[in-house]
Amino acid sequence: MWPNGTSLGACFRPVNITLQERRAIASPWFAASFCALGLGSNLLALSVLAGARPSAGPRSSFLALLCGLVLTDFLGLLVTGAIVASQHAALLDWRATDPSCRLCYFMGVAMVFFGLCPLLLGTAMASERFVGITRPFSRPTATSRRAWATVGLVWVAAGALGLLPLLGLGRYSVQYPGSWCFLTLGAQRGDVVFGLIFALLGSASVGLSLLLNTVSVATLCRVYHTREATQRPRDCEVEMMVQLVGIMVVATVCWMPLLVFIVQTLLQTPPVMNFSGQLSRATEHQLLIYLRVATWNQILDPWVYILFRRSVLRRLHPRFSSQLQAVSLHRPPAQAMLSGP
Repeated sequence: MWPNGTSLGACFRPVNITLQERRAIASPWFAASFCALGLGSNLLALSVLAGARPSAGPRSSFLALLCGLVLTDFLGLLVTGAIVASQHAALLDWRATDPSCRLCYFMGVAMVFFGLCPLLLGTAMASERFVGITRPFSRPTATSRRAWATVGLVWVAAGALGLLPLLGLGRYSVQYPGSWCFLTLGAQRGDVVFGLIFALLGSASVGLSLLLNTVSVATLCRVYHTREATQRPRDCEVEMMVQLVGIMVVATVCWMPLLVFIVQTLLQTPPVMNFSGQLSRATEHQLLIYLRVATWNQILDPWVYILFRRSVLRRLHPRFSSQLQAVSLHRPPAQAMLSGP
């Protein structure tokens, strides 16, 4: 706990911002516009997903996981965006609007939950495709029910991790410029352990997705070049891998800077945060920038699905369309099964 000399909650620490700076950046329009862009993108993706409902098979499983990802991104932007916009409207004076820190703790849990879920779901999608491509006959039948159970397990795991600071491991605190709450980059053992768990789990998810997707893409390429046209992977399998690779690239670009920054800051000697709980101005600005970059993951994820669908690719690349049609026309149903689910 930081010595603030008041009866305020434990989430408040000194922040490098003056009253004039707070008033200058307190307009809620930027935060509201950013949130509206993300919500609109995810709603569009959900509407497109609602019209794509295969009856069974790996496509249904993949779309269920993708729907869980888009739904999670939508809820994350809705919850955190509403809080950020409301704090901007309150002139970034969190002490006045939430002196007991309950809203701050709620947002801290939400930030960890909605931050980890896309990374874990991306790993789940990569694992599903890896098994479907490399071991097509050695796994249970892929169903949307099984996929939604996986989404539920990811939500439970991310939620449990987000609750750890409320149980005594780590702390959530108000961050610069006073519009959001997140884990504390302090030197206390609990802060370091919780921050490292969050950052290393996120990094491991990205790394595992990269490994699994690399093997899956290599396997598809090898099958495509070594088999005849009638035995090559189905176009839906190629489409799923293109979308999955796009999701992985977006997650890596958006999240890795923040995750690496958290690890570097927590392990830096001497500690970046002083005894009073204050970070340097440069550190606070960097944290805010990396957080904004990470937030773009929730906006770009739905566009990966929207833009990398077969219908869109066929319009952009007529040659690609003709190749897919030729493969489909020359592939008997019995031979199509050889490519796996």
